[in-house]
Amino acid sequence: MGEHAGPSRGALSRREALLTGTGLALGAAGAALLPRIVGGSSSGAGARGAPAAAATAPVDPTGEHQAGIARPDTPQQHALIAVLDFADRGKAGFLAALRDRLVALSSAIPSFAGQDSPSAVAPDGAGDLAITVGLGSAVVATIGPSLPGAAGLPTFVGDEKIAAGRTGGDVLIALYASNPAILSPALAAARRALGNPSVRWQQLGFRAPGVGTVARNPLGYHDGVIVPRGATPLDRNVWIPDGPAAGGTVCVIRHLRLDVARFAAQPPTRQDEVIGRHKADGSPLSGGGALDDVDLRAKTDTGQLVTPPRSHARAAHPSFTGSHLMLRRGYAYANGPATTPDGAVVDDQGLMFICFQRDLEDFVRTQRRLDEVDDLMGYVTPVSSGAFLILPGFDDRRPLGHGLL
Repeated sequence: MGEHAGPSRGALSRREALLTGTGLALGAAGAALLPRIVGGSSSGAGARGAPAAAATAPVDPTGEHQAGIARPDTPQQHALIAVLDFADRGKAGFLAALRDRLVALSSAIPSFAGQDSPSAVAPDGAGDLAITVGLGSAVVATIGPSLPGAAGLPTFVGDEKIAAGRTGGDVLIALYASNPAILSPALAAARRALGNPSVRWQQLGFRAPGVGTVARNPLGYHDGVIVPRGATPLDRNVWIPDGPAAGGTVCVIRHLRLDVARFAAQPPTRQDEVIGRHKADGSPLSGGGALDDVDLRAKTDTGQLVTPPRSHARAAHPSFTGSHLMLRRGYAYANGPATTPDGAVVDDQGLMFICFQRDLEDFVRTQRRLDEVDDLMGYVTPVSSGAFLILPGFDDRRPLGHGLL
């Protein structure tokens, strides 16, 4: 899940004050104003008596980097992650067909995201919909075996239990929005633009309220605390600097079922010891504020480490892995009861761990250490897994994949 992925070298994003620094507190007086805010009248009704949807700031899909990675600074509260497969991968002419499909998707995404009016997928508008597109390692290796992400993920502890068809995949479509109703029609439109590839797996997700990347995960702890913030740290840790994939990044998705009930049954002090932070306010056990790094050297009066040896915060710390900082934008999920491949019935809830880094090895080194010394992994079961080369950004002159295909 990743408390860290490298030394914290961040600076406050220059957009953070605009995108995440405002809020609205609604008391009795505020509630009275709400219909005017969202609907333009005291009845909350829009044209022809229909209720009007609350407005959200649009997210420009074009630029040097794709949306849904570092913009907006505060991730939307709903997500739909879909991993798709092409029927013709490996056949002659596949790369030319892939190029044409990505060109078609590049032309379509601005209308999905509300750059054209009306939106192609939502009569009420796209709101803050953002779409991120990546290619799986097998496709990347076909384009060029030395490209970032071409090697794919190795097998980690527990991966042998992942059901067939829930690892790898040819293309990632990740969609994010404040309005969850737009996600499925936007995915359907994206699939049509790509020639209707089949769905390997997909999952709806949600985030707790938060500012920036920080939000509570299904275990109740703050996640996404130590991440690169600002242009320079993102350039240093996330964006691929050169070559045909320059401006892109490597995304890892680990769909993780969490044993929330068993974790919650632990005494509160033990829960904090497993994580290495206080649940109440997110502060490290070693002291400081919620956004502060842990002090791995801090000891008690009796000489015991304040941050336990097998805590998640210590296990994931970059001083042990030499990893760079990863940008994490995880989403919780809750599917209800499910039957595992061995016939057990479980509560299928957990976290879609999503991280971005310029070098896949940053994640691999960190996860291998977690497998070795992190007590939190005892509450985690991987359900799906994959690595994807997120294509560089696009605009009306440079379609998706323009440097690769």
